[in-house]
Amino acid sequence: MAEKRAALSKKDVVKAFWKWTFFSHSNYNYERLQASGVLQSMSHLPEKLYPDNKEEQKKFMERHMAFYNTEPHFGGIVNGMVIAMEEERANGAEITDDAINSVKTGLMGPMAGIGDTLWQGTLTPILLAVGISIASGGNVMGAVAFSALMAAVMLPIAYFMYMRGYKTGKTGVEAILSGGKMKQLISAASIMGATVLGSLTANYVSAASTMKIKVGATSLALQADVLDKLLKGMLPLGITLLTLYLLKDRKMKSTTVMLILAVLGAVLGLTGILG
Repeated sequence: MAEKRAALSKKDVVKAFWKWTFFSHSNYNYERLQASGVLQSMSHLPEKLYPDNKEEQKKFMERHMAFYNTEPHFGGIVNGMVIAMEEERANGAEITDDAINSVKTGLMGPMAGIGDTLWQGTLTPILLAVGISIASGGNVMGAVAFSALMAAVMLPIAYFMYMRGYKTGKTGVEAILSGGKMKQLISAASIMGATVLGSLTANYVSAASTMKIKVGATSLALQADVLDKLLKGMLPLGITLLTLYLLKDRKMKSTTVMLILAVLGAVLGLTGILG
């Protein structure tokens, strides 16, 4: 009589996807980052794969408490792939603990880079632009629209990536990463994200000077007669570049940068440089 094969149903994999979507950062910590989120998302699988083997169930849980960190929507493809590897291992394939963890640690970084570029650097700014344009007139539906659009775009992408990882396994992810088109896609997405952020800066960062400079009998308006002649929007651009410098180069916290900008705005306002 043939040995019964350990098999996961689509429901099992979909359940893992939803748990990952909602709990990937539920216990995010400096020691293991998303490891406990990974294990939580797969917590129902050990009993399905090793129904009568408590020792293998324990090893499963230990494997997935190793350090792990990726972008959860696009990086979910790694989780799906690992589930496929676990299923093959449960059915006798020679897949070691090190092999599974090596795949996770080897792919989590590249997929995080892809996800951060496409999601945080491109899609999120575009959706923010839509929400901000609605909310700028005092309409609370701006926040609602942003949240709804985020879910409408995020969930299908995350689901597709997760299930794709499960269906194609290790070879599928390696094929995606080795293709030259992925680099082109990331470059195009980076350009689009920078363009969107530039448009947001031009439209929603507002700063102007009311200072006037006396030159003999002539009075020059600092904003209209000097700054605008040199570069239109120089002050908003300068504030944006200063913020970027403090966040990226000086590694300051966002709350610290906000405090610095508030103090700077107050000082320049009180001295009459900004109006």
